[in-house]
Formats: sequence, C-alpha cells, structure tokens
Amino acid sequence: MKVIFLQDVKGQGKQGEVKEVSDAYARNVLIKKGLAVEATAANLNKLEAQKRAKAKKAQEELEEARRLAAVLQETVVVVKTKAGEGGRVFGSVTSKQIAEALEAMDLKVDKRKILLAEPIKTLGTTVVPVKLHPEVSADLRVQVQAE
Repeated sequence: MKVIFLQDVKGQGKQGEVKEVSDAYARNVLIKKGLAVEATAANLNKLEAQKRAKAKKAQEELEEARRLAAVLQETVVVVKTKAGEGGRVFGSVTSKQIAEALEAMDLKVDKRKILLAEPIKTLGTTVVPVKLHPEVSADLRVQVQAE
C-alpha cells in the first residue's frame, strides 16, 4: 500500500514522502497512530498544495530577509554605555543591547542572529555580521558611544 507520511518515521520515511509499505503495517501502525495516510488522489493533491504553499512561504521569507539585509547594510546603530578612560567600556556591549537598539529604530532582528564573536568592549565603530536567513547575511555597523 502506498502511504503519505505525516511525520518522520525512523527507518521508513520522512514527512511528506510517498512510499510503498506492507498493507498490515500501514493499516495497523502508520494510519492507526496518525503517522501516515493512504496515498489517494485527493491526499496526493493536498500534499502538492501543501508543498507549493511551503515553497511560497520560504520564498517570501527569503525576500523579506534580503530587504532587511539591504536596510541593515546602510544602518549605523548607536549604543550608548558607560565608559572609562582610554575608551574602555564598563562591562561590554552584547547582541541583546544591539537588538534592542535596532528595535528602537523599528528594525526587528532576533539577538541570536547577531553573530558577535565576543562582546564589544571598546568605544568606536565595529562591523558585526548578522545572519538573517541561511542564504542571507549582512554587515551591521555598531557605534559605541560613552553616555
């Protein structure tokens, strides 16, 4: 019997795959537990529609990431912090502070996407990479100023 997997099943198939399995296994295990459905014409059409919708959503996310990357390339984020003599910052500037400064500028970027190798500990401008999407990244200029 041909089935469409609704979830990953170890040793059998991944979600969205259409595979041939034994009738008994399909009826007694996969369909009964809701892990798969029979591969009828209606279910195959539904699967194709889901794949198209998923591809369209992925394309929209990629386009949004590219637009945001273009904006971030031109943006300079100013973070004010306490500093001592010689341009040393008390503490450090973290990705969370950069994300909050971006949000104040109406740019929503998750702090986990800001790739700081180590926190910024000096005054001045630093270029910080931001990975917005697996295919899209941008360089953000962060200017640290004393309060």
